[in-house]
Amino acid sequence: MTERLRWGILATGGIAHAFTSDLKLSGFAVQAVGSRSQGSADAFAAEFGIPTAHGSYEALVADPDVDVIYIATPHPMHAAGARLALEAGKHVLVEKAFTVNAGEARALAELAVAKGLLLLEAMWTRYLPHMARIREIIAAGTLGELRSLIADHTQLLSDDPAHRINALELGGGALLDLGIYPISFAWDLFGAPVTTSASATFKSTGADAQVAVVFGYDGGRMAVTLSSSDAKGPNTAVVLGTEARIEIDHVWYTPTTFRVIATDGALLEEYRSEVVGRGMQFQAEAVERLVAAGTLSGDLLPIDETVAIMASLDEVRRQIGLVYPGE
Repeated sequence: MTERLRWGILATGGIAHAFTSDLKLSGFAVQAVGSRSQGSADAFAAEFGIPTAHGSYEALVADPDVDVIYIATPHPMHAAGARLALEAGKHVLVEKAFTVNAGEARALAELAVAKGLLLLEAMWTRYLPHMARIREIIAAGTLGELRSLIADHTQLLSDDPAHRINALELGGGALLDLGIYPISFAWDLFGAPVTTSASATFKSTGADAQVAVVFGYDGGRMAVTLSSSDAKGPNTAVVLGTEARIEIDHVWYTPTTFRVIATDGALLEEYRSEVVGRGMQFQAEAVERLVAAGTLSGDLLPIDETVAIMASLDEVRRQIGLVYPGE
């Protein structure tokens, strides 16, 4: 690749700030930002030194100086924003959870193929260096036969009924905001589950407060995940094999440390991440690499897998009785 793609940021909330900060730290070309408010777009552009600020999403995706759009709206608005960008001929990186349900995800995937554009889920954890090393260790057979994964994403977040995390109309709740991380990790290591068992508790708004999911796989392998928005836990993960295990430290889905420990207790490897910023730039590097290669789907996270993961979340919601407005 001889030159950077020119990025457009669609929406100006917290996750847009985090991603854009990492882009700027790593030398990416952030060309434009779009918001429903010109004032918000102007403030965001001034904060990050972005050349162009658009007062609408339509104006952003129509900008001829933008090559790829990052969708940073709340979950229920992901599908509309991504469709807008794809229809305008832009490559798209969509925040996770990718959409509200598998139907939306599948429709976007089909549109991207029809338009000849790259569409990728912004599951940034997959692209982090420590995750790449973990996949190498597993592929080398160091753990022996994989048996199980145990991971939590548990946070003490606002209990204000008006807060986004508690608002069903904004896709709030533990599953889409938090559960997507360990569930995607389980898919990364084990693939599609054969069985799914889920249980949940709820807040007064109807949003899910905590969700426990057990995936079953061929050969007796299991993945156990717990996600919570009303209690903070260790946010660690462990991958168990017949010969060794990997213990991933707090916070496992961000740049962190891990150890590989043999069944006799011997320390086989200790890994420490050294990453500039938060680490969200690695997914942007993947986007630019794939576009340069003319590839229309991810390698670490193909769009078909993203759709399948959304279907998996749909099954969890079916079991716990969670329905979003308008479905």
